[in-house]
Amino acid sequence: MSQQREGVQASIHELLSERWSPRAFTDQPVTAEKIMSLFEAARWQASCFNEQPWTFFIATREQGEDYQALFDCLVEPNQAWAQTAPLLILAVAQTQFSRNQKPNRHAQYDTGMAVANLVTEATCLGLHVHQMAGFNAEQARTTLNIPEGCEPMAVMAVGYCAAPESLSDVLQERELAPRTRKDLSSQVFQGSWGITTTLLK
Repeated sequence: MSQQREGVQASIHELLSERWSPRAFTDQPVTAEKIMSLFEAARWQASCFNEQPWTFFIATREQGEDYQALFDCLVEPNQAWAQTAPLLILAVAQTQFSRNQKPNRHAQYDTGMAVANLVTEATCLGLHVHQMAGFNAEQARTTLNIPEGCEPMAVMAVGYCAAPESLSDVLQERELAPRTRKDLSSQVFQGSWGITTTLLK
């Protein structure tokens, strides 16, 4: 089940076009084998100086206390729908190079790329991922004993899609809304800021 897409401007792989972020999840567990495949996909992402600055915390619903700890970090609007997701993941970026403790300004970028790999692998496995900025990073830091120099970036709800009817009316409307994206002409420049590449003209 995926949302309607609008304004497709070029052909892309179906794993990318079918990726979306549902709020309606079934309580069907995600197998340990699939979970490990997600992190193996993340593990092979490129990173600056091969630093691999990402760390992940995971909790399945079967891991009650650990799941609750991550769930409690979410803001209430996200808790309203994420409560059925069978798997929660927190992505953390280490913001200093481990080899010399100097700032790694690419850490968050690299962690995001690792998460992108994870999300693509999830789509390949028939799973969906909803990434959330709406969580209390300081609460996560305290609860999970995350050290200084490591930045909690996002919490992800992972699982299988449920029918939109399982959501409130307000969330159903958001779930069924068409997917939209900015036009490539506003994102791909050439020569100077704001000048659309000639490839799109």
